[in-house]
Amino acid sequence: MDNSLLPGSGASAGFDAPLDMLSACHERIEKQCATLRRLPAHLAEHGADADARQAAANVMRYFDTAGRNHHADEECDLFPALLESMAGSDAVCLRDITAALTHDHRELDRAWRTVREQLESVTRGDASALDAAAVDDLISRHARHIAREEDELLPMAQRLLSADQLQAIGRAMRARRGV
Repeated sequence: MDNSLLPGSGASAGFDAPLDMLSACHERIEKQCATLRRLPAHLAEHGADADARQAAANVMRYFDTAGRNHHADEECDLFPALLESMAGSDAVCLRDITAALTHDHRELDRAWRTVREQLESVTRGDASALDAAAVDDLISRHARHIAREEDELLPMAQRLLSADQLQAIGRAMRARRGV
């Protein structure tokens, strides 16, 4: 098997450190994006061989489960906890950031649906189904979004959220995954 299409296991973090877990998820998203970036060239050279079909299936599985949970973790738990922790004019800045990131999630979902449909065709053996421009668009959107969360949101959350709030977020993340 050509392991160059398959991402490594990546960093792991537990529910007792939800901000670290969100950051580790960003690393796994980047690994999935790296697989996606390599896939069009692989398809052009090798067709929709077993490695390509497996890579497409793995990327779909990741974004359909962990990727979706990641957005819910932020929108249902992290963003509300941050907004609750803020008072006065500071909350305006935080509302702007969380609104922009929520909008990003919708755009990422839209871009993902396009690429996912193409990956589904790859898993059925269609080597011409994956549009490199759609892949590049999805990857670029993820890169910008992750950078903003890593540079702005997560450091802010680390400063503002209490240990009790972080524990509550971790419990909600665990429950969302049925753990």
